[in-house]
Amino acid sequence: MTVTHTNFQRAIVRPPDSNFAAGLTTQDLGIPSYEKALLQHAAYCQALRQCGLELTELPADPDYPDSTFVEDTAILTPRGAILTRPGAASREGEVQSMRPVLAGFFRDIAEISAPGTLDGGDICEAGEHFFIGVSERTNEAGAGQLAQYLKGLGYTSALVDIRGVPGILHLKSGIASLGDGRLALIDTLADHPAFRGYEVIHLEPQENYAANCVRVNDYVLIAAGFPRFQQALEAAGYQPLPLEMSEYQKMDGGLSCLSLRF
Repeated sequence: MTVTHTNFQRAIVRPPDSNFAAGLTTQDLGIPSYEKALLQHAAYCQALRQCGLELTELPADPDYPDSTFVEDTAILTPRGAILTRPGAASREGEVQSMRPVLAGFFRDIAEISAPGTLDGGDICEAGEHFFIGVSERTNEAGAGQLAQYLKGLGYTSALVDIRGVPGILHLKSGIASLGDGRLALIDTLADHPAFRGYEVIHLEPQENYAANCVRVNDYVLIAAGFPRFQQALEAAGYQPLPLEMSEYQKMDGGLSCLSLRF
């Protein structure tokens, strides 16, 4: 199987605010350092520029401690955008602040409506096909709405129920599309029928956090500190770009969460 890889030109980012540690998390890794989080975010933005992207840098939003995780607010495709409806009620306002930003780039903007809920972190684009995670944050109604919107834009999709998969909040906590018909997958997702036909780069359980990597043009952004996964990517011909993510890991965040790429 050959999957066309999307060539990204732009990204939208938002740094954390000083109340970052007040955000939602299921982790027990300690309280994040705001100062370190800012430094890690700046390095992330620089990596996106290195990949050739032009950044739209939004101001920090003190009203929403999780708002640095902009990926959860929208699904962006070359044919249109879909605003989400986050599964955590405390995050709904983040979507409304993203609406005027996206209006500057997209003519057609759809949105998920009640009773549907959907987080962008549950959506994995693999060329013309999308994997839609059904999770504690994305319900079946929201997943179904997105599938219909995507169908109208000419894309196919498959639902992947992760509610029984331990240790991951969103689908993209355990999967990444690398283009070229390849997926990075944690072992607990590797046998799911939705992923048949793809070449899989497996993660060892102790490196599962690294599954949330991001193919951006000629590079793959990966979390630093996971040498076996980095070596597997290099052996497959990719150029990994390791980035420190310790403070975001404490808040259930990964590399994909920190930008909307299009």
